[in-house]
Parts: sequence; C-alpha cells; structure tokens
Amino acid sequence: MKPPYEITPPILKLITSISEKIGEVNANLLNKPSPKLRKQNRIKTIHSSLKIEGNTLTEEQITALLENKRVIGPKKDVLEVLNAIKIYENLEDYNPFNEKSFLKAHQNLMVGLIENSGKYRNQSVGVVKGAEVEHIAPPFENVPHLMKDLFEYLKKSDEIELIKSCVFHYEMEFIHPFLDGNGRMGRLWQTLILMEKYPIFEFLPFETLISQDQEKYYKALAESDKAGNSTKFIEYMLNVIDISIRELLDYNNRTFSEKERLEYYASLNKTEFTRKDYMNIFKDISSATASRDLKKGVELGLFEKRGNKNKTIYRLK
Repeated sequence: MKPPYEITPPILKLITSISEKIGEVNANLLNKPSPKLRKQNRIKTIHSSLKIEGNTLTEEQITALLENKRVIGPKKDVLEVLNAIKIYENLEDYNPFNEKSFLKAHQNLMVGLIENSGKYRNQSVGVVKGAEVEHIAPPFENVPHLMKDLFEYLKKSDEIELIKSCVFHYEMEFIHPFLDGNGRMGRLWQTLILMEKYPIFEFLPFETLISQDQEKYYKALAESDKAGNSTKFIEYMLNVIDISIRELLDYNNRTFSEKERLEYYASLNKTEFTRKDYMNIFKDISSATASRDLKKGVELGLFEKRGNKNKTIYRLK
C-alpha cells in the first residue's frame, strides 16, 4: 500500500531547483569532493545527527575520535560517535532497499547503547516533548508488517528518489520501529536512498541544517502526523536538501588547484586522451595551464606521454 502524500506546487518547485543544482554539482566536478572536504562533511554529518539526539561532543572531539585519538567525554556520547563513524565510513556495506540491511545498520549504530539493538521494539512507545505526548507510535505487534510494507514501497514504487527518501524518513519516524535510535536511522537511511541515484549525498551534511533549527524538523513531523500524510515533511526535507546543495556550491565556488584537477581527471579512467580532451573537462583553464598540468601529471607518474605537439597523446598509467 502506497503511503499517503500529495505532490504540491512547492514540492515540484523544490524538485526542479534540486535537480538543477545537482546538474551544476556534476558540471563543476563536485560529485567527487576532495578527501579533505569529504572528511569535513562526514564530521559535520555525525556531529549534527547525534547533536539532535542530545550528544554533547564537539566537532573537534569527533575529529579526534576519527583520528583514533583519546577524548574525554561522557562514555555514552563517545560510544555513539564511534558507532556512527563505523557506519558512515562503510556506507557501501548497506543496501537501502533491504530490510535485513536496515536492521544490521541499527545494530551497528546502537550496539552497546541499548539492549536488542538491530531488533524491532516489543513494547508500546510514545514520543514526549516537554510535558506533552507528541506522538503515539503504532502498536508494537504492527511494526514488522508496517516496515515490510514500507520497504515494498521503496523497492517497487516508480516515484523519484527525492520523494521516496522523504516518504521513507517520515513513515519510519511515524512507525518508530525501535526503542531508541529512530531519528538517526531515519536520517541515515534517507542518505543511503539518495546515494543510489546521486553519489554526492554521501558527502552532503544536510543534518547540519536540521540541527541548527530542530524545532522546524519536529514541527514538520507533527504537521504530517496531524494531516495523516507526509506532504508537509516532504516539503520541509526537500527545502533542507536544496539549501544544503546551494551551500556546497557556494563553498566550492573557487578555482581547482592543479593537484585537484589531476586527481579528478585520473579518477575518470580515460585510457587515452589529448590536451583538448583534458580542456573539455576543465573549460575555464587556458591551453598553457592545461599543458603545465599534463606535464606535471607525467612527472608524478599519473600519465605517460607519446608524440609531439598537436599529435601528443597521453595514456593513464
């Protein structure tokens, strides 16, 4: 059964905006960010997603843990970060369309933090905000078949990934399948669904925007609960994604260094190419800069050169 939601004008507008920005990301070679930017964004993702759940560690402390350094902090907070690091460093191990993979991810994310990590809850739960009950989750007996239906939608629906990822995120939060870790699992799984179609989402820390104004996140969840569909949450999450990609483009609105150009071109695995081929990828550089780049690439052992002048051919080593 398809989860209920509507495709509204704001949703269509956001999908168009996100699609245009993803095109710009690919055109500007940002779909394979530098190792430094990958690391920075991974730290932001882990920090923000866990901060939403009350984790007190700073980005500096998370960086230290990522570098296998000792950190002084609450034992639970440190373990949450160490578990998250293992997950986000091995995202390719998880299949976003597989329920067993989903349970395995929860087990790895929550191991040592709760009993029965990786297993659906066996008791009724409600979400409390302040002194009020915000949400009563479905009876625990219903969780297995509700999650099965949700994964069927994910696998079989021909809806676009941008929508499906938001729907899954909301519906999973509504079902609240685990005693703890539901929020971080919802955000993790949305990332994995989007990565299938758009690799840039592996390095896009949209959780940072959520953590900066958590009330909007919870408000979108509550509005969708009240409406009985995920439309408001889809609008909220697409807006978060749109802003995140814009910030990525703004951050990277700079000239690539010689080293970054060479590393990127080598990653394309073009067996043979000419200077013109190289300039077709980096359209904003001069022929003299391209020549210097390729000479450096030969010196570094990335390429080998044969022929002279206009007949020069480069081969990837």
